[in-house]
Amino acid sequence: MRFKQQHTAIPTINLTPMLNVMMATLAFFVLISMTLTNEQGVDIQLPVQNNAGPQQNTPEPLLVELNEQQILLDQQPVTKQQLLQQMQVYLQQNPQGSVLLQPDSELPYESVVQLLGDMRDVGGDRISLAID
Repeated sequence: MRFKQQHTAIPTINLTPMLNVMMATLAFFVLISMTLTNEQGVDIQLPVQNNAGPQQNTPEPLLVELNEQQILLDQQPVTKQQLLQQMQVYLQQNPQGSVLLQPDSELPYESVVQLLGDMRDVGGDRISLAID
């Protein structure tokens, strides 16, 4: 018995449906990864302009400066724990007082937000971010 060889064309694979499935899968994972990212932020309430005139008996705000190397409170370097303790004392002695955080413009935003959040835990809505 003799087998007859048939010459047929090389089979081809249509890649379009496979690429459609891969792109849909990629889009799915991109959307899921975007929704699962944890965004950290601090709620900031902007002051409302009051036309009633200057308020009386408001003490000088406590100024906290933040740069790359240290935290400065009244031009004196302090640790974060010392700052939070002195803030508590200041806010208890001055019920109308406020605390201003003035960061260096070269600092990464994450470190400023982290310190501002720690300060807000102690002082609540009496903590402000000073900007130029």
